[in-house]
Amino acid sequence: MSRLAHPLPAAVPLSDRPRRSPALPLVLALLGGLYGCGGGGAANAKGEAKGPGKGAPVAVSVKPAQQASLERTVTVSGTLAAEDQVALGFQVAGRIETIAIDLGSRVQRGQTIARLAPVDFQLRVDQSEAALQQARARLGLDPKGTNEQVDPDRTAVVRQARAVLDEARLNHSRVKTFVDRGISSRAELDSADAALKVADGRYEDAVEEVRNRQALLIQRKTELDLARQQLIDSTLIAPFDGIIRERAASPGQYVNAGVPIATLVRMHPLRLQADVPERDASSVKVGQTVKVHVEGDAASYEGRVVRVSPAIDEQSRSLRIEAEVANQTGAIRPGSFATADIVIASSAPAVVVPATAIVSFAGVEKVLTVAEGKVVERRVELGRREGGAVEVLKGLAAGERIIVEPGNLVDGELVKVNP
Repeated sequence: MSRLAHPLPAAVPLSDRPRRSPALPLVLALLGGLYGCGGGGAANAKGEAKGPGKGAPVAVSVKPAQQASLERTVTVSGTLAAEDQVALGFQVAGRIETIAIDLGSRVQRGQTIARLAPVDFQLRVDQSEAALQQARARLGLDPKGTNEQVDPDRTAVVRQARAVLDEARLNHSRVKTFVDRGISSRAELDSADAALKVADGRYEDAVEEVRNRQALLIQRKTELDLARQQLIDSTLIAPFDGIIRERAASPGQYVNAGVPIATLVRMHPLRLQADVPERDASSVKVGQTVKVHVEGDAASYEGRVVRVSPAIDEQSRSLRIEAEVANQTGAIRPGSFATADIVIASSAPAVVVPATAIVSFAGVEKVLTVAEGKVVERRVELGRREGGAVEVLKGLAAGERIIVEPGNLVDGELVKVNP
């Protein structure tokens, strides 16, 4: 025999061994009974497992699929845009004196948005008025009058030139008579002839001067109108009803002409821009009703199709349409994403079932019918949802009985229809 690697332990005396508790056999018996009962329960459960066509029938409630008239629609999605959105700015440069609006302010057409310091503009008006009065006075008109009709022959400068011309003509006629009688020399006639020509030229120059003053009067009047318009333009006015989307300036700031002061958005109506798939493009027409739904808002907003593109987009194979959506209360915000149902037929026959009867799994919709006391699955294609009812486009006919609340029922399971 081989030698043991370790020596055997010495025998323990009987008096030193641990004694078995008297309760240990009872505990072991109880544990054995429990394990036996557990094993029997699992076996029974396994033996009583149900499957299709096995076990007691399940009581179900059925209801026939209904024939109803529903609106036929085309569903699209798009963005709600403002009908008008403008960046407001002054037409003249200046320093902002007051701003009467801020972000979110509601304004009416004609309401003051901001105002520039008016001192410089008022001074230009006063200066232009003075220049206009001076131009009127030079034409012999009332400086503060409104009549602008001027007869050049009645102006002082022309009358003076006319008098000189008349005198020169008389002198020329007199000298010519003296020369013809031999009283005066030929040189005196030449001098009188030259004086007549000079007087005639001065008369023409006077008439042209009056015409020049008339043109200057028109110029001064235009300058006054321009100065007054600049004074008006120093006040920024809202061009339409809307809400301020952004304020970009502050009082005391110097701004150049055209620099944005605020952005104004027209809230009513809004414009929905959406793309209709090519397969539905032929059904969409101008004037059709549109029911718009906005994310996070349970309300439905009604509008109508107002514009339809004449051509299909070659890239997306879709047709661009625009709908006008009423928004008098301002509940919808421009820029919101929206889905819309374009009503292409106001009343069309359809098969509808309760929404609770639809079973969805892995993207497949189906309903459960009853045939010969068993569940029969029917795959269906769904359409619109109207409250608690769902439209069935394919897979089910009107009048067929469906289980209203299928729960966990499976194809082939035994059922009993409640009376």
